[in-house]
Amino acid sequence: MAVIPWPLNQSLPAAPAAEDDIAAMAATLIQSRQTILPKRLTAPGPATDELAQILNAAAHAPDHGQLLPWRFVLVPEASRPALAEVFAQALVERDPAAAPGQIEQAREKAFRSPVLMLAVVDTQSGDPEVDAAERLVSAGCAVQNMLLMATAQGYGSALTSGKALKSHSLRALFQVAPTEQALCFISIGTVQSRKAARARPAVRRYVSTLDARRGVVPGF
Repeated sequence: MAVIPWPLNQSLPAAPAAEDDIAAMAATLIQSRQTILPKRLTAPGPATDELAQILNAAAHAPDHGQLLPWRFVLVPEASRPALAEVFAQALVERDPAAAPGQIEQAREKAFRSPVLMLAVVDTQSGDPEVDAAERLVSAGCAVQNMLLMATAQGYGSALTSGKALKSHSLRALFQVAPTEQALCFISIGTVQSRKAARARPAVRRYVSTLDARRGVVPGF
């Protein structure tokens, strides 16, 4: 069950106290999201209706021009062996001297976490006025929405990347077009174990204010 009672009734103005409660729940949800490595994610994964909620959350990301510059490809259990071979092949292409144990480790990564999907972003198609950076930002927002929904449902999640994403064999397996970029894998499942939450940066480290007289100054 989701932590936040979505959807909110937009037809009725929320009372100030209710708005405060919603803001507090949203803050709790955002602050509780933590990367859980795929090897620490186990079954059960999200049920069909929960997965639908997670995927639907992506649709609410900012998308200038409604280009829908991103897509997600699920990798069900029956397709994991094919992905495993792609991971192994990509490693051998990068390192022909890779040991059998290293190759097997590469294969094993395809079988971690109950839910696995690839995020793909199109950096060129559609309106040429919407540049690649904006499309990547939109994709990042879509992914974060999905991670937060998974967190609200009580699941752990992680993003993983690596050099295999650029391999010809992986691009062929996922039918990644020349204008597209394989962005990252998203893993979702039940948390088997987790590390202590890491310290987050203080706002003062990444926020400044443009002052008309003094230029850019620290803080807000």
